[in-house]
Amino acid sequence: MGDGADMSASVERRIGDNIARQIYRDPDYTDDPVLMDYVRGIWLRLMQAARLRGELSQELEEAFAWEIVLDRDRSVNAFALPGGYMGVNLGLLAVVTSEDELASVMAHELSHVTQRHIARLTGQSSKQGPLLIAAMILGAMAASRNPQAATAMIAGGQAAAIQGQLNFSRDMEREADRVGYGVLTQADYAPEGFVTMFEKLQQANRFNDLGGFPYLRSHPMTTARIADMQARQQLLPPNTFSPSVTHAMLAMRAHVLSHIDTESRRTTVQAAANPQLSQSTLVRQAGVLYGAALAASAQRDFAVAERLLGQLQGLLRDVAPAARLLRLLGAELALAEGKPALVLERLPNGPLGQLSGKPLRPELFLWAQAVTQAGQTAPLSQAAQQLQTWVANWPRDAQAWQLLSAVYAAQGQGLSAVRADAEGRAAQLDFAAALNRLKAAQDMMRQGGKIDHIEASIIDTRAREFELRLREQSLQR
Repeated sequence: MGDGADMSASVERRIGDNIARQIYRDPDYTDDPVLMDYVRGIWLRLMQAARLRGELSQELEEAFAWEIVLDRDRSVNAFALPGGYMGVNLGLLAVVTSEDELASVMAHELSHVTQRHIARLTGQSSKQGPLLIAAMILGAMAASRNPQAATAMIAGGQAAAIQGQLNFSRDMEREADRVGYGVLTQADYAPEGFVTMFEKLQQANRFNDLGGFPYLRSHPMTTARIADMQARQQLLPPNTFSPSVTHAMLAMRAHVLSHIDTESRRTTVQAAANPQLSQSTLVRQAGVLYGAALAASAQRDFAVAERLLGQLQGLLRDVAPAARLLRLLGAELALAEGKPALVLERLPNGPLGQLSGKPLRPELFLWAQAVTQAGQTAPLSQAAQQLQTWVANWPRDAQAWQLLSAVYAAQGQGLSAVRADAEGRAAQLDFAAALNRLKAAQDMMRQGGKIDHIEASIIDTRAREFELRLREQSLQR
């Protein structure tokens, strides 16, 4: 499956880059290091499973981006984009009750990518005219936020052609369910996650799942998909799963980050003061207290946030898997309070993971921000080295480049700071902004003074590369 697509992998990647560029500019795009670390961990595990099953070829892995994008949208949704991009709404993270449920959605979307469904769907629709292709793409993009808008866009085409599109889409959804189920189980996630996740989607989209007119739907009936997954599950040995403390805390983090209005934050904080909370399960108590601490910090009520952190630490004293999230939360609260020394105290290993001994993204970013706030020479040099190593391994990490730019600026290395800022913009595919920053750096070099000639050479080379990328973009339009 997945062969025979009329669209080449390079063209699909180019389309995906164009869409991703717009997503990166969207105000709702977020790169929360803690949530991204969690989601990316599941994504990498599923990709490895897809490799072992032969679903992910080396050619496709090299051609596509394989990037995760997080969106503050409250809708329960995830979506695959051309070229190996995958979007996850915080609304989805907030409602799933286990890592297995989240992995089931991601396995489904990963299978859309590995089976080249977008390329195949475009190839099918190319037989029906370019206008219908445009309607399909616009409808798919609108569906991530407003299913009704997507339906309205698609309804503008001819009825017979649309019916062919819907039939083809339903077949792809069934295939993504089947392949995704195999990938999920290969990655050792509980298969029950597929069934319970479909039940949640049915509740979230109750208006669209009343059971009427199934032949006019782009997805198979949710009830039919649940039945299919239950039938597959009977072939496997029993495997039950239950919500974990860490997942409950991260789900509440997604809720707080997607509900940024004052009233929602106040309600989240008040939930921690409910006397009945102590009668709830440990998992629920941990989630409520964690979310309340974050919400209180966002309201700059740091005394309440610290008190809730203390309650949470007492509650989870003997829950080893929660220790890392507690350390990160403590450092995050201290950073928000403007207490960099306390951040460094709460991250005793600095940017290193306690067990791995390697830099971890959330720890590195919190530690680098604290070091930059403190402004001490030796830690700044160490932070610059750590971030340089990180971006060498993860050149598409825009936030890491931005932090490196801030560290360079704190060290008085203006030229390097501007170049790192440009690299951060290029990482989000905004080559016009990146080129403007590099031209500003070239202006700084022409003004004279002490110049790092190696840095100057890199700036000139990268400027030519960005100019070439911009010319290629203009030719593709």
